[in-house]
Amino acid sequence: MIKKGLTSLAVFFLYLISLLPFWLLYLIADFLYVIMYYVTGYRRGVVQQNLKNSFPEKNAEELHAIEKKYYHYLADLFVETIKSITISKTEMEKRMYLTNLEVINGYFAQNRSIIAVVGHYGNWEWGALRTGTMTHHRRVIIYKPLNNKTSDQLFKRMREKFGATLIPMKSTLRKMAELKSELSLSVFASDQTPVREEAHYFTPFLNQPTAVFLGIEKIATLFNSVVVFADIRRVKRGYYECTFVPLVEEPKQTKQYEITQAHVQYLEKVIKEEPAYWLWSHRRWKFKPEGN
Repeated sequence: MIKKGLTSLAVFFLYLISLLPFWLLYLIADFLYVIMYYVTGYRRGVVQQNLKNSFPEKNAEELHAIEKKYYHYLADLFVETIKSITISKTEMEKRMYLTNLEVINGYFAQNRSIIAVVGHYGNWEWGALRTGTMTHHRRVIIYKPLNNKTSDQLFKRMREKFGATLIPMKSTLRKMAELKSELSLSVFASDQTPVREEAHYFTPFLNQPTAVFLGIEKIATLFNSVVVFADIRRVKRGYYECTFVPLVEEPKQTKQYEITQAHVQYLEKVIKEEPAYWLWSHRRWKFKPEGN
């Protein structure tokens, strides 16, 4: 919602809002929930269809409960993202707690670079921000540039504020090759939707054939990087925990699509355990494999 069509004046206004204390921001979020859910019905059709297709075993009452909880959370996510503009390193470390940083440090001690896979689950923006504070080694975030230059510049500054390096998706291979002599922690989103021309691989995900990027698997195999899943869970309003779950330690020894299946299945597991915190308003299933 924040990312589209921002003007310089709008960015300045968001900066001012980001200075507000959390308690006031969450009052704004409560009001925003009412607007999104009851007044404008922001993408409710998309959310309802996604939930219905993903959980055919749930009844209408159960799906409605997830839907409402999702919109409450989406409003919180909106104000938390704005807060990211001015949040301090100390505050970020307090609100995104790393439960097992020793896993990351252990791989670095073995002279291994790491790919941390995230989904659009929990506060992934804070998760990416937190990587900038957790190690002195190179931190890389793979991202999709926004069409609106003002919006893109805002998010780029925000994501790099604690020392991470942003790499556009289309430049990933070239940039990662340039950095191969350095130990690095690279953050990849696992659930972006490919454009139709790049949808070469489909796999079952939430009861639907789903197009998945193969970039994580290709990069991990090429550079022999350890693959972990950054499992971000909401503890309470405004507080999260991130646990690094090892998925693949020897990517060169894996079969084709094994790494992709590993991170897709783990994200599915997380979503099924607590559905409300995934990005249901995203049009994840824009198209199906040929013949379906």
